[in-house]
Amino acid sequence: MRIDAHQHFWRLSNPFCNWPTPAEAKIHADFGPHDMRPLLAASHIEGTVLVQAAPALAETRFLLDLADEASFVKGVVGWIDMEAGSALADLDSLAGHPPFCGIRPMLQSIPDPAWMLNPAFDGIYRRLVERGLTFDALVTPAHLDMLSELARRHPDLSIVVDHAAKPAIGDGRAGFDEWAPRIARLAGRGNVSCKVSGLMTQAGPGAGLAELRPCLDHLYAVFGPERLLWGSDWPVVLMAADYAAWLSLCEAWLADKPAAARDNIFGETACRIYGLAGAVERDMAMSATGGGRRGAH
Repeated sequence: MRIDAHQHFWRLSNPFCNWPTPAEAKIHADFGPHDMRPLLAASHIEGTVLVQAAPALAETRFLLDLADEASFVKGVVGWIDMEAGSALADLDSLAGHPPFCGIRPMLQSIPDPAWMLNPAFDGIYRRLVERGLTFDALVTPAHLDMLSELARRHPDLSIVVDHAAKPAIGDGRAGFDEWAPRIARLAGRGNVSCKVSGLMTQAGPGAGLAELRPCLDHLYAVFGPERLLWGSDWPVVLMAADYAAWLSLCEAWLADKPAAARDNIFGETACRIYGLAGAVERDMAMSATGGGRRGAH
């Protein structure tokens, strides 16, 4: 099964939705399951991981409701306030929803790159491990050394780097040199995996495989296909390219790789890291019998 390991939905009228703003004109609109279904069908993508976009528990509950309606959503990465006294209770509550598979604290928006290393969060990290949940890291190259230390301190914690830590592809060699050794050191931690996503928007308009290949090849070399997950970052990707163009670029990049490597990056790694195998098997069984896991939408 092919999995899109990173996509978003939002409704601008929701009180917690403060991004995108009108400045992001191409994506300043509502996006929901009805917009995603034709894209998945055309691209032969059978499932997705839906990721939070606002630092609000209410948004995570909104996404879980959408997942109940859209059978193609196999997992939801949500948000909790890790500094709140209710953090563990909130995490346990969200974990009661089968699609829930991890949290993402939006580290890129927190001024202190070392914030994630606060010992007060150790109980949260332990609870994530106990429940088999992931820690999605929305970071930039400036966070990578701290993230490596987090991975060292919590070797059983499954850490997923979003958007390959947003290398400054548009800056050419300087951006690559700032990012490449740091992401390589992080990849040395066996509990860290990485999403091949968000790179079109980092590269800028008009960029193609030639511009992205150095970063893509570096990710393949340091993580290997068993720890890489393909994601569209839709609808954010629309700021640089459409869904099919990003998928086609990645398919062209992997065309000369072994079939097993392509299978890992386009689905098997996501199923393993996010624990989606059970949801996928249930949906396939339901489909074969004419039933449905959630809503038949």
